Amino acid sequence: MELEIEKIRDQQKETWNKFSPGWKKWDELTMDFLKPMGDEIIRLLNLKNDNLVLDVAAGTGEPGLTIASRLSGGKVISTDLAEGMLEIAQENAKNRGIKNFETVVCDVCELPFADNTFDAISCRFGFMFFPDMLQAVKEMTRVLKPGGKIATSVWNIPEKNFWVTAIMGTINKNIEIPPPPPGAPGMFRCSKAGFMSELFAQAGLKNISENEVTGKLNCKTTDVYWNLMNDVAAPVVAALSKADDTMKEKIKSEVFYLVNQKYPDGNIIIDSSALVIYGEK
Repeated sequence: MELEIEKIRDQQKETWNKFSPGWKKWDELTMDFLKPMGDEIIRLLNLKNDNLVLDVAAGTGEPGLTIASRLSGGKVISTDLAEGMLEIAQENAKNRGIKNFETVVCDVCELPFADNTFDAISCRFGFMFFPDMLQAVKEMTRVLKPGGKIATSVWNIPEKNFWVTAIMGTINKNIEIPPPPPGAPGMFRCSKAGFMSELFAQAGLKNISENEVTGKLNCKTTDVYWNLMNDVAAPVVAALSKADDTMKEKIKSEVFYLVNQKYPDGNIIIDSSALVIYGEK
């Protein structure tokens, strides 16, 4: 593995482990927010009861847990780079009494499974963080059975995701943040229409489709929005850590103004947009 890719992977692992307590704290709100994308992935996979399913970049467990709860004779193996996130997934499985659910800490570019193992693969919002996206989809394709299905979601363009741009746009306006190197992990790295479909095609997948799915981040108040983003969004925390207290307060007041202007009734329910991509081996 190239040195640069290894470095990015290690940074990702460290970041997600560091933020796992925040994801646990906000699990209910974030899982409600991301549910439409998980539901669309599940719909496209059209699973049978005895299927063996791989959920990649599983985080705190979804959509793998929902899939497992619907498989009477099948099983879900959930993988992630960050053991801290998978510990929460295990806890969530236990709390929900889901037994056919297993977690494995591993890198998507080096999956520890034999060729042609899985009937289906789900991956909700993982690709934009993978150092080598083509290698990732090739690995997923390798462990997929012939005729097996894969579905993933990535964020759509910034203009359709005010929940990110409200805070990151304000930070960028106030703080000089060097642009990330080309191809570095980032929220909108996969947002160009057809980008993921092309990646799937390069990996040899067929019957590829790509469609938009919208969601709503139901914060209710601007305070909740601000606190959530400071607990779960790594780029926000990284950027604000470079600001002094005066600058932080300025950014916070500008974000509050922006959000309250958009939702003058005070009910902060922010629209989001994702792309869900499907393919078959």
